[in-house]
Amino acid sequence: MTNHSTSSARLAPPVGGFQEIDGRRVFVHRSGSGGPAVVFLPGASAVGLDYLGVQQGVSPYTTVVVYDRGGTGYSDPLPLPRTATEVATELRELLRARNIAAPYVLVPHSLGGFYAHRFAQLYPQDVAGLVWLDAFHRDWDDFMPPAAGLAAVERMGPDLEQMERMRPALREMYAELLAGRPEHVRRALTDLKLSDGQTRVGIAERTGLAALADELRAGPGVPDVPVVALTVVGTDPGQGTLASERTLREMHDGRTRLDAALVSSVSHGEQRVITDTSHHRLCFDRPDAVVRAIRDVVDRARP
Repeated sequence: MTNHSTSSARLAPPVGGFQEIDGRRVFVHRSGSGGPAVVFLPGASAVGLDYLGVQQGVSPYTTVVVYDRGGTGYSDPLPLPRTATEVATELRELLRARNIAAPYVLVPHSLGGFYAHRFAQLYPQDVAGLVWLDAFHRDWDDFMPPAAGLAAVERMGPDLEQMERMRPALREMYAELLAGRPEHVRRALTDLKLSDGQTRVGIAERTGLAALADELRAGPGVPDVPVVALTVVGTDPGQGTLASERTLREMHDGRTRLDAALVSSVSHGEQRVITDTSHHRLCFDRPDAVVRAIRDVVDRARP
């Protein structure tokens, strides 16, 4: 399946700018100074500026980068889904073009976990630490019930018609989530996230999960760097329409065990379980927990 995010690509970002990579524009917003630089890798349907509140919490401490990978958000369109290698190499080119020195603390959320892991496989010397925000892992299927394996998760997400019906509710949700942002940021982000282009982007990116896990299984595990994993076990009300209560419980248990295995695979790993929010709302509801995790990893990663 391919998708072109033409609608969202024409919208103007309220902050940040663009870097040309291979003849196309990639959206990027950098703040702060010093190192190691912190780099956010968004989830599917998310955009870099979703993490703006957390970026502002970390930027007094070090350099922080949010961006939209090619084909998503404010970046120029590309066929989706893409391989983890394509996304990882694009990110490294972006960071180099912006003269943001390695090594980096990577902060992947959700789908971003696959891309962060591939970046670490390709450029282990460029990774100083990881902050795992309820992110996907290549061993997902080993820990999840069959009803929540990657192939099932690909089918579990709402389709275009369902997303259209959800639009009024989504508009209300974004108004709430973005209430603390400046008006021009709130308006621009809401327009982007409710656009047909961005809706199609989220659906398209979720079609490639099993293939991404296969791609990662051909390489090594995460490098032995400081890792903090935030495991979210609160339930989004909307999830109840997509999976049974039992499946959701098993998914939370699987996520908890999966992240525990991840942090136990490195010398300095820590898991923090978050019970009072849901997967998609983590950075909006608990920016304090995310900022603390990032600062702790940055402290451990500094010489």
